[in-house]
Amino acid sequence: MIPADDPSRSLTVANPDNPSTTYISLVGNTYAMLITGEQTDGRYCLIDMRVPDGGGPPPHRHDFEEMFTILEGEIEFTFRGEKRTVRAGSTINVPANAPHNFRNVSGAPARMLCMCTPAGQDEYFMRIGDVVAGKDAPPPQLSQDELATRRRLAVELAEAYRSEFL
Repeated sequence: MIPADDPSRSLTVANPDNPSTTYISLVGNTYAMLITGEQTDGRYCLIDMRVPDGGGPPPHRHDFEEMFTILEGEIEFTFRGEKRTVRAGSTINVPANAPHNFRNVSGAPARMLCMCTPAGQDEYFMRIGDVVAGKDAPPPQLSQDELATRRRLAVELAEAYRSEFL
């Protein structure tokens, strides 16, 4: 049986140009938190990812599903050791627990939507990244010590957010 409607939950309209959107700078990428786990009762989150040429995370895996829709550019995904270039207009799903990473190989900035289910990646990014003013804001200039502190924090918090760096 389907549960009754929960009137305490409201409709969410996400727009990356909305001034209330939170933007996070993380490893040179800019992530807009479009829909958070708090808004979906933890069911999923949706992140608008802007990735500079050559940008992307290190190899990792996590215990949740991750779906990417490429909006602009080309992203090279490495999935279980095999590389595949995915172009704008394509959507891919990375199964939970599978080793993967991605890299922008388009020679220009790339953009994609990332949905994680269940949510949690949004909170993780908020804890390890830096809030910036908007989608075009430059990443903060961090010292080597600050970068090392960010990396340590990312590794320390990874397990709590069901993730592992490889």
